[in-house]
Amino acid sequence: MDTGPPLAVRVWSELACFTRPEMKVERVSYPCMTPSAARGILEAVFWKPEFTWRVREIEILKPIRNFSILRNEVKHKASARSARGGAILLADEERTQRHTLALRDVDYVIHADVELADHARGEDPAKYRDQFRRRVSRGRCFRQPYMGCREFSCFFAEPDGTEAWPIDEHVGPMLLDIDYSTDGSGRGVPVFFDAVIDGGRLVVPSAPVGQGGGRDA
Repeated sequence: MDTGPPLAVRVWSELACFTRPEMKVERVSYPCMTPSAARGILEAVFWKPEFTWRVREIEILKPIRNFSILRNEVKHKASARSARGGAILLADEERTQRHTLALRDVDYVIHADVELADHARGEDPAKYRDQFRRRVSRGRCFRQPYMGCREFSCFFAEPDGTEAWPIDEHVGPMLLDIDYSTDGSGRGVPVFFDAVIDGGRLVVPSAPVGQGGGRDA
């Protein structure tokens, strides 16, 4: 367990969309970043199999602003099995327009801890914390981080002490993580929590025991 203070990184972007899973047809974003999306950004900057990221808090630095767009998407996606069988996905025949209610001009500070994996319990988490700080200060990442959707890429830097935006909102059920099965099947059960923004801060509860550690949502 990481005993030091949570690491912090500021992330911002012109556009973002953290899709609410209960919206089946149209994409509607949560009013702020989800913990799983925050972890995806952290892993894009720095990840190793010896540890996992545990998001503790998300600060909202700008007012929540929505915008709507229509995007061309496909109704189905090609699978590896169908591709091996020679099936072809024709995008022109599968294309459909979907409405998206997204966010614009977003700015957050992510606070997270490094939690060592079972096979690395004897190691010092301080070295991973230092490596993360160096990567953030130099603007390095393994892949371009994004805000919910891959086309909404984001920037990251060290926090500059900017105060959080004073907003209070009861968001409701928000995706916390995916509890993956241990049988290697890849199946998982979504885990939700009652999200509340208090004074511009979204406090994230600890993951349930047995959590498998999902990816970005």
